[in-house]
Amino acid sequence: MNKKTICTLLVFPVSLCAHAQSSVTLYGLLDNGLAYVSNAHGARQYSVSTSNLQGDRWGLRGYEDLGDGFGAVFQLENGFNVDTGALGQGGAEFGRRAFVGVTSPYGTVTIGRLNDPVGDFVGGFESANTESHVKAGEWGSIPGAHPGDLDNLDNTFHINNSVKYTSNSLNGLVVGGMYTFGGIAGNFRQNQLYGIGARYDRGPLSAGVAFERAQNPNYAVWGVNPNASSPASANASNMTSPVYSGYASAGTWQVLAAGGAYQIGDVTLGAVYSNVKFLDLGATAGAGLNPRGLSGHATFNVAELSAAWLVRPEWQVGVAWTYTHGASSDSTSAASYNQVNVGSNYFLSKTTDLYLVGLFQRASGIDSTGADAVAAINALTPSSSRVQTAAIVGIRHKF
Repeated sequence: MNKKTICTLLVFPVSLCAHAQSSVTLYGLLDNGLAYVSNAHGARQYSVSTSNLQGDRWGLRGYEDLGDGFGAVFQLENGFNVDTGALGQGGAEFGRRAFVGVTSPYGTVTIGRLNDPVGDFVGGFESANTESHVKAGEWGSIPGAHPGDLDNLDNTFHINNSVKYTSNSLNGLVVGGMYTFGGIAGNFRQNQLYGIGARYDRGPLSAGVAFERAQNPNYAVWGVNPNASSPASANASNMTSPVYSGYASAGTWQVLAAGGAYQIGDVTLGAVYSNVKFLDLGATAGAGLNPRGLSGHATFNVAELSAAWLVRPEWQVGVAWTYTHGASSDSTSAASYNQVNVGSNYFLSKTTDLYLVGLFQRASGIDSTGADAVAAINALTPSSSRVQTAAIVGIRHKF
């Protein structure tokens, strides 16, 4: 991605280049196209569709050399809808990322609104992820994420009030961890999140693993945007996907994820596994969070296999299959979701590409709401039946 280093006053009253070893980079991405959905609540849907492969954004990234291997860093990243100009992430000014921190010979510490460890260390191996670690890059599209992005491998949810440590690379190995302060007086654990992870990149092999646990996930994970229901209301669910919306009363959300990729010439093979648990159902108070009176816990196991082929330097194709299985436990239900994603990118330049994505999902069993499971491709309106198909064509430009 071409980035332009800004050495000007911009909108600030002081120079952004006051120090010879300081810099601020302006960057962004626009992604727009046309979409077809076979069944959106029972009807076919044709629409202009934005943020297909990656979310529309613009941001500022800064660094100041403090000497002796230390530096100050910051990042402000805004998400928006290129079709309407509206703010993304529920109206947050810098909803995608906002942090400040220090780099050193021992690693980097950042504080603010951050991506979590499962996204940092494993998400890049998911075909839909927008922060890919591998040569294949982002081709699977945001709707290609695991149903409802229930494991947050696609970084749908950016976590507030967080402190993160990430090590420097040691022979290809990077480790890190994150802790989120709930900020609730008298209850240190409420809305708390913590996680750890590691990633290895060496030659053709890349691999990662992460563990994460959040208290009161309806608020700590799904409720991180300004328009979300807060604990004070104690009544409204922030979980909209029928895949897991019935589990909004869970006291804890826990994810164990692992993934990897191996490059063979111009072909990249990938695999991802995640185990997602909604624990202590009924533990989060609120009459609207547990209408079925569930107790116990619900577990999902998600597996994905993918392959991407750089047919020519300017043309890439990919295919991925994801199987999501919800195991019955105690009073909860079970549902399964099979999904196939196919994608093709044609690069007009290093910063602009055309893409075509196709998606198919079939659901079975009983979903979290107690109803017959319906197909619910991520970020799309759920189907009224067990099957849903979508196609998206568009253009993406990075700057």
